[in-house]
Amino acid sequence: MTEFTGVDHASLSVTDLDRSERFYSDVLGLIRLADFGTVRILLHRPTSFVLALARHAAAYGDRFTELHTGLDHLGFGVGSREELVAWERRLDELGVEYTPIRDMEFGAHLNFRDPDHIALELSTSNETLSGWFDELRERELSRDEIDARLAEHLASR
Repeated sequence: MTEFTGVDHASLSVTDLDRSERFYSDVLGLIRLADFGTVRILLHRPTSFVLALARHAAAYGDRFTELHTGLDHLGFGVGSREELVAWERRLDELGVEYTPIRDMEFGAHLNFRDPDHIALELSTSNETLSGWFDELRERELSRDEIDARLAEHLASR
């Protein structure tokens, strides 16, 4: 199979480039690499993740909703649940509305929205999921084996 190396970038349509750039810089620490007038390219230096912000002249200008086909949310990984708690404090300090941390089957997540209401998530995997990811990088698991492990994990909760 032809491989790819990972997610290269994400591009979001926004209604106000200045407001959106300020949000992503203040909240996530992104820096501007380029301003092409209707598109701004932002970078997260520690990971080299690139986020493009685009303002389309013919855009509808409505607030984002995950109920439309397309993007549901954009997720960013953190190292631990403790880091999610630190992120809650940071979002409080910046006045960013969020939903409290939720512990789920495979980890925990914290959800918030950008100025255009685009859904964003910070999440961390638990030991079970991290272990499965490590194993899947090393060897291929059959669909049946994956399904059986999932059923066993969910039944144990």
